[in-house]
Amino acid sequence: MLALKAIDVKNNFKSICAQVFNGETVMLSRPKNQNVVMISEAEYNSLAKARRNLEYLSKLENSANQTQSGFAATKTLEELRAMES
Repeated sequence: MLALKAIDVKNNFKSICAQVFNGETVMLSRPKNQNVVMISEAEYNSLAKARRNLEYLSKLENSANQTQSGFAATKTLEELRAMES
């Protein structure tokens, strides 16, 4: 990870973007600890996918816990088919 001041990124933006595109992570140091991190679109998409997967797994875990606790209604396939009619 590169830690740079915003002025350094401004003065070398094209070069910095090339480094980020090639897998480098850049942290832009800003006043009052309001730092910003630059990552490639591919890295962002990977992180977003991982987050969606974690959210899905959390929902599955919640559903399983509700079922085990008796808070979920369960139906057999025959009961579901009968509900369609």
